[in-house]
Amino acid sequence: MDVLNQHSWLLYLCLLSLGLVVGSFLNVVIHRLPIMMESRWRRDCCELLELEQEKQEQALGLAFPNSHCPGCKAPIRAWQNIPVLSYLLLRGRCANCGIRISLRYPLVELLTGLLTLSLAWFYPASPALLGAILFTWALIALTMIDIDHQLLPDDITLPLLWLGLLFNIFGTFADLGDAVIGAMAGYLVLWSIYWLFKLLTGKEGMGYGDFKLLAALGAWLGWQALPLIILLSSLVGAVVGIGLMVAKKRGRDIPIPFGPYLAAAGWIAMLWGESLTSAYFSATGFN
Repeated sequence: MDVLNQHSWLLYLCLLSLGLVVGSFLNVVIHRLPIMMESRWRRDCCELLELEQEKQEQALGLAFPNSHCPGCKAPIRAWQNIPVLSYLLLRGRCANCGIRISLRYPLVELLTGLLTLSLAWFYPASPALLGAILFTWALIALTMIDIDHQLLPDDITLPLLWLGLLFNIFGTFADLGDAVIGAMAGYLVLWSIYWLFKLLTGKEGMGYGDFKLLAALGAWLGWQALPLIILLSSLVGAVVGIGLMVAKKRGRDIPIPFGPYLAAAGWIAMLWGESLTSAYFSATGFN
């Protein structure tokens, strides 16, 4: 820790490299975890209904099988899996069959690397930096999965919640009491809004994953951060939603994932929450 703090360039290099490598792994999580969950749900339904289960070609996990081209199924070699660099060297195509590889893969790697690196400007090498890194990685995975599938997996949100409480046993980001209240309040606030909206309209306005994500954010940052997170996520969500309806003539009945806005607001609140809250109170004269 002391060596990294004394040589800041070394800390920056380590964080950037680590973020790029983890970003490559997050691409696997984002792609495979929903498929694994769907397979698990199908298996559970077959057992409940006493139906014969479909035979699967190969079990799918986060660590197996090895990464391969979605087109020709050729395995991806180590030199072809270097974050960002391999994509550039291969010009965005499979080395074996030439099929185009989605630009999103290097973008997720780059985003993870840059966000991980940026944390060094806010935290020294310490448990707080480790917590902020894990927090950031989880939010990136949840954001992309929710965009793709409108799903916030319990496999990520629940460990994220408990991890926040664990860090805050030592008061890393908030007092433990504030963190516990934040977890409860985060869940109950959106749960109440969900049921109020459903009673008034007969429709479901959001999913239970959103409740759990806000509970996790409360567990990390304390109940004091919840008003800012809810305000920021609602404002950005409303602006983006209206923009999509205008630009793409998207209907009101087409659901828009709320998780990415909660995740972005939570990340902003972790880094600038106190400054934004103080600025708000100063502007409104409540100092």
